[in-house]
Amino acid sequence: MTSPASSTASSATDDVRREQRAAAEAHLRSLVGSDDAVLREDQWSAIEALAVDRRRALVVQRTGWGKSAVYFVATLLLRAQGAGPTVIVSPLLALMRNQIAAAQRAGIRAVTINSTNIDQWQPIHDAIHAGEVDVLLVSPERLNNPGFRDEVLPRLAASAGLLVIDEAHCISDWGHDFRPDYRRIRTLLGELPDGIPVLATTATANARVTSDVAEQMGTDVLVLRGTLDRESLRLGVVRLKTAEQRLAWLADHLAEQPGSGIVYCLTVAATQEIADYLRSRGHQVAAYSGQTEAGERQALEEDLVNGRVKALIATSALGMGFDARLGFVVNMGAPASPVAYYQQVGRAGRGTDEATVVLLPAIEDRDIWAYFSSLAFPRQELVQQTLDVLAGSPKPMSTASLETYVELNRTRLEQMLKVLDVDGAVRRVQGGWTSTGQPWDYDAERYARVAAAREREQQAMLDYITTEKCRMWFLRDQLDDPDNTEHCGRCDNCGGLTLSTQLSEQSVEAAHERLARPGVVIEPRKMWPSGLSNLGVDLKGKISEPASEGRAVNRLTDLGYGQQLRELFRATTEPDGTQTVVDGPVPVPLVQAVVEVLNDWKPRVAGIVYVESARRPTLTRDLADGLSRYLKVPVVGSFAIVDPDVPPGKGAMNSAQRVAAVGRRSALTGEMPEGPVLLVDDLVVTGWTLTLAARAIRAAGASDVLPLTLALNA
Repeated sequence: MTSPASSTASSATDDVRREQRAAAEAHLRSLVGSDDAVLREDQWSAIEALAVDRRRALVVQRTGWGKSAVYFVATLLLRAQGAGPTVIVSPLLALMRNQIAAAQRAGIRAVTINSTNIDQWQPIHDAIHAGEVDVLLVSPERLNNPGFRDEVLPRLAASAGLLVIDEAHCISDWGHDFRPDYRRIRTLLGELPDGIPVLATTATANARVTSDVAEQMGTDVLVLRGTLDRESLRLGVVRLKTAEQRLAWLADHLAEQPGSGIVYCLTVAATQEIADYLRSRGHQVAAYSGQTEAGERQALEEDLVNGRVKALIATSALGMGFDARLGFVVNMGAPASPVAYYQQVGRAGRGTDEATVVLLPAIEDRDIWAYFSSLAFPRQELVQQTLDVLAGSPKPMSTASLETYVELNRTRLEQMLKVLDVDGAVRRVQGGWTSTGQPWDYDAERYARVAAAREREQQAMLDYITTEKCRMWFLRDQLDDPDNTEHCGRCDNCGGLTLSTQLSEQSVEAAHERLARPGVVIEPRKMWPSGLSNLGVDLKGKISEPASEGRAVNRLTDLGYGQQLRELFRATTEPDGTQTVVDGPVPVPLVQAVVEVLNDWKPRVAGIVYVESARRPTLTRDLADGLSRYLKVPVVGSFAIVDPDVPPGKGAMNSAQRVAAVGRRSALTGEMPEGPVLLVDDLVVTGWTLTLAARAIRAAGASDVLPLTLALNA
């Protein structure tokens, strides 16, 4: 790794460099549509390294610095020299669309291969082979698709003129947004022929991540790292005690924010809940998350950019492209690290003189951080179990099939397999995964260090909320900005931003009414998980006797009763690793919430069956008895524990394992009526306990099963 001052000397003459710079600035003017545009020295340094010296470069520069201009201008210079197409690896679909539009303005023929245009893949491949493509943008997930990896990628690696790795911090597991698919890039770098330049770009990398990425890029890497100050951003924090107050603040002050912007939330449920509330208060907003359909996502992004909505209420799945000129970003809840926060707020203030950034933190943020922290790299015994299962299989195994042998949910299993694939222990092939037979060591020390770093980041985020120092200085300090200043003069602590905390009674009352309205639909399971025969369970295909749609008081992540439910189900971990829970009758406020759900739902049932609980036996039985008195129908039986050796929650990490565990652990007791039955449980985690209990109740003669629970863990 080298700095600009010590970069390797090139054989190119000064005349060649001057000619190339003149051509580069002509391309820049076409790209930005301005006749007086010129390259800054740091931009030219990056372009020169790529297009003149054919080097590898890592650019860590703030959002809006012009990283896209660097690789598009370098592309045009290299194509003029006869080089092959540029390959850009980018994880943000919105940014891909912006990049293609910008490229076309400069006369660059750009195409993309991602999850939303499967029907175009073959024509795009044909165009690449015919030399009709200047830039190919690919999502990182494509790099480990067997067909793309084995057939398309080698040809691209051999013929590419430039490789660009956008959002390069995703390569490093020290980064705030590590993605296993990016690990494949390390292999791709090793397969590139000599002389093909590589550019990695990011706006969110501290010194450790920068060093890690540069090391993975190889030797003699030019690192260009500039100031991460964002002169347009005015940062502030509004600390309010309750969810009602935070919602009311949004309702009262959203219209005051300049232009259009984003309200970021930590969960999908919160985006829907907040968007619904703000619409009821007269605001033009829409919800946006990873669950939003692809076509609708693009339409919503265009509505935001063109000012047709005041805000998108979004999860971090929304990463706007560089053409967006947003006037504000509000965070309802804090991300788990200042670096992640810097990235989100950086989507405001591009191409604008001023943009307002507001954080509305909540106590429940830490619960959500804890949940995502639980998705870290699996324990060693689970990794080894996966390797053993694959080694013993005579044919490739799908992820769904592997789930029946390894107690991990599909997302974590898939991420783990991607890491093992890059490390050479397994390989993705047509039909699934196979073992390579190569030895693999579990780097427990590294995983522990990464986990400790995550904990430090969370504490730093809490410190940001309470700091009396300059907020921009604080964020830049977390990113190890080498050119930091103590006072930005723009944030609330520097006196450059004043945020009102006044709330109207009408907004607070409306927020309270919205959050106090309990009731969430429990969707019934409709298909049995695949591969159950591997576990000795003779169930497959469509569930013939499913439960009907049910109800829960709230999700654990909801703003309303979510806090009370999180407290109710909170477990304390003892020094020996065992967990202690508090059992007892249903708390009075939740009793009232259950009654309200029943009054809205109006289920007509002939009897009640409750799911017996080993952790909270009093809670579930008390809930069933109370419902019996209120509905004036008897408790007719229970889905009882018949094998206590199967621990509570066994198999909860994936569906097949859970079905097998519940089938061994529990069985129906009692006489079922011919009419509908209310099936009562305390908490829905996977939904398979309710599914198997409903199947047993229907088999015993009940005409229908309606689930009712206190909480839904979603």
